[in-house]
Amino acid sequence: MKNELNELQLTKKSQEFLENLRLYLFSTGKNPDEIEDIVNELEVHLFEAEKKGKPIEKIIGKSPKEYMKMVSDEMAIDYRTWFKYICLIVFGSFSISIFIDLWEGNLSYTFMEIIGSIAIGAIFIVSVVMGFKYISTINQSNKKQGIVLVSIAILPIVLFVGLIYLNRIIDTPVIYFGNKGSLAIGVIAALVIIGVSIWAKSWTLIIIMAFLILPDYLLNLTPLQDEAQLIISVIITYGGIGIYLWILSKMEKSN
Repeated sequence: MKNELNELQLTKKSQEFLENLRLYLFSTGKNPDEIEDIVNELEVHLFEAEKKGKPIEKIIGKSPKEYMKMVSDEMAIDYRTWFKYICLIVFGSFSISIFIDLWEGNLSYTFMEIIGSIAIGAIFIVSVVMGFKYISTINQSNKKQGIVLVSIAILPIVLFVGLIYLNRIIDTPVIYFGNKGSLAIGVIAALVIIGVSIWAKSWTLIIIMAFLILPDYLLNLTPLQDEAQLIISVIITYGGIGIYLWILSKMEKSN
């Protein structure tokens, strides 16, 4: 059945609708397997309609947004899968941050940093869901979609900068973890990253972590001045991550 679906040649309009439907259903918390079943079934209907010269509106009606909402309302929310995704995002990002901090010594965080980081993680998850839902239901140019996605990516950076500023002007108690506590947290963070990578069948988290940590470590072994090390480290880190994600997207498109 899969091979037959892969051979279906739909118009660009139908293909875009199916992708938007998939994104919309995902953003509303539906089960990934059920989403694929719905999309594959609709793909066949659209193909049959196009063979008979019928427009896409004959299948989905005049309002794609209303059709997506109707399909979504008929499907149950997959709370278990979404809880898993949320845990992966939150614990994965925190684990990388912990590893970066461990390179500088024993861990210590203020209450402001802990509470603020949890709040930023929650805001980021909500912004991703709302952003995906917005993109999928409104016919936008690639440029506008790119602006929305870039805004979502920049949002946590801006919030973390604000958190750093607040942490400096508002005194809150500091929690010191010491050698054993820091080591234990580091081991847990490593297990989380490995577990996430195995579950996702991807090296992305590990590679990103390597780009965030290794450049500073290796440059510290060189006789370069601190300013030069900082500049080179930033270029290698973010340039490397950008190139890796670009290659990854190209590979996914080719597949």
